Amino acid sequence: MDVPLPHLDRPFDYLVPEALDADARPGVRVKVRFAGQLVDGWLLERAESSEHPKLAYLEKVVSPVPVLSPEVARLARAVADRYAGSLADVLRLAVPPRHARAEKAVTAADAPTTDAPAGVPSGTTDADARAEVDPRGWRDYPAGPALLRALTGGRPARAVWSALPGEDWADRYADAVAATVAGGRGAVVVVADARDLDRLDAALTAVLGAGRHVRLTAADGPARRYRSFLTALTGDAEVVIGTRAAMFAPVWRLGLVAIWDDGDDLHAEPRAPYPHARDVLLTRAQLGDTAAVVGGYARTAEAQLLVETGWAREVVADRAVVRARTPAMAPTGDDPQLARDPGAASARLPSLAWTTARDALRADLPVLVQVPRRGYVPSVACADCRAPARCPHCAGPLALPSAQGTPACRWCGRVAAAYACPECGGRRLRASVTGARRTAEELGRAFPGVPVRTSGREEVLAAVPGGAGLVIATPGAEPVVDGGYGAVLLLDTWALLTRADLRAGEEALRRWTAAAALARPGTAGGRVVVVADGALAPVQALLRWDSAWFAARELAERRELGFPPAVRMASVTGAAEAVADLLAGARLPGDAEVLGPVPADEGRERMLVRVPRSRAAAMAEALHAAAGQRSARKAADPVRLQVDPLILF
Repeated sequence: MDVPLPHLDRPFDYLVPEALDADARPGVRVKVRFAGQLVDGWLLERAESSEHPKLAYLEKVVSPVPVLSPEVARLARAVADRYAGSLADVLRLAVPPRHARAEKAVTAADAPTTDAPAGVPSGTTDADARAEVDPRGWRDYPAGPALLRALTGGRPARAVWSALPGEDWADRYADAVAATVAGGRGAVVVVADARDLDRLDAALTAVLGAGRHVRLTAADGPARRYRSFLTALTGDAEVVIGTRAAMFAPVWRLGLVAIWDDGDDLHAEPRAPYPHARDVLLTRAQLGDTAAVVGGYARTAEAQLLVETGWAREVVADRAVVRARTPAMAPTGDDPQLARDPGAASARLPSLAWTTARDALRADLPVLVQVPRRGYVPSVACADCRAPARCPHCAGPLALPSAQGTPACRWCGRVAAAYACPECGGRRLRASVTGARRTAEELGRAFPGVPVRTSGREEVLAAVPGGAGLVIATPGAEPVVDGGYGAVLLLDTWALLTRADLRAGEEALRRWTAAAALARPGTAGGRVVVVADGALAPVQALLRWDSAWFAARELAERRELGFPPAVRMASVTGAAEAVADLLAGARLPGDAEVLGPVPADEGRERMLVRVPRSRAAAMAEALHAAAGQRSARKAADPVRLQVDPLILF
């Protein structure tokens, strides 16, 4: 039933009246009487008998179209269990709201049965199924052609792909999808935002032709989204692409699930039970024994864990190819640069960055300037060396309750009155945020007569024309340009590196590589200047274009400190009494560690539960059961449960 109460998270038996027998098929929407009210529900399966002696009847079949396929139902149950959530909440994310007008085109006869259609998907001929996909687009990656052959052969290949700078990732994903379709199977590809979706849409149309795939995104509106969902459900399209709304898309004979830039926080669902698109797709690949591709310019610790555990193989280019494709990169904080320009350590636009931009503009090439986005959580770091401030007890992020306050941990709540920076010994902390508008004004005055364009929250540019010009963009809003940028300047890097966030270094590298990938190769005059100390690990990974090395280093440190993904964590947020009540009733594993409490928003508090990965299922089950007990008692104060939260404070 579509009731979000945890203690009702189980199937219920109902009798099917004879008048509804033909329409009451597994997967249809129904209405049933429960506790004196008419509620929505899903018909999961039909049975000859029930162990319950007295049953009520189904009140209504809302639509004869079975919109919940068995594969998606099983996936939704697995996702609910993983995230300590309810099946009803996951199904609300998996199946878009019904739109009656869009559904009129689909009759019960057109709708799929519980068994997937046999043979090659609709629209694909036998000749197409035997066709070979040209692997030349993947020739720069030694394992790339083998990946395409595995997809064509229907084998469950699992890959973590590190894209080269300048790589048209949408074309490479289109090749992988085409190989899957050539093997007689379908595919689901998830991207972070509308810009990436438009690029992938154009690439797939060029490779597969029109009508072979559909877009599924919440931004399309109820009617168009539901129409695309039904197109995939009935098998009229082999491929579904979209934002996180597409991670549950019903594709028959699914052969490939893929995600691009899995570190983007847009992949995390903001509604309960807060699943991440990467984890949903990997769960789907595991349950369905299908291929999976996790790709990006940078690699996350979660993707590195897949490689180190052997679940996936990495697809990377040889170092010689990396050097040939990478733009010339230079930091402003290394010793040789500081010797030439002592002010580079504190200048916002050091001389190296200024001269690099000037030379590119004189060569009639565009310049991209990346600055941090407004609205980041204030960074708390050493005021002298800008190293992130961490708790000496649990390594959690420190916070300043006020400008003159004593630093306290956001995880365990302990006060760090005698805090000293482990890097330089400094005792002063700072918190500040830098934006983009002033940067555009300053550079406009520094280079008079040069066109200045901004791309950010107010207006995100998809592309800009070539020729001399300045583009000031916030992370994630960098427009592309034909031929690549002549120079890319990465300013205010400390604002990313010193965020009070577990993923600060990983996020900084992800943002930098996304911008640097838009530059021309070094042999064609492309240059990247990062205003940071060249000795920092994320900067080193950028200079060498080796995010795999940084991800392995990051994962090793997280294992040592007990951070995700080396362990599994859950946050419990609510009123102090409610949080204590839930945790008191939770039968957590014996090796579970409870951290906190710490203040949260609106007067609430937060506790963190940490367990080894092998005990993750037991933790989720215990927390869900405890939430069910509170729900059955009709406890007044709500508690928010979140397993593997993207941000841990």
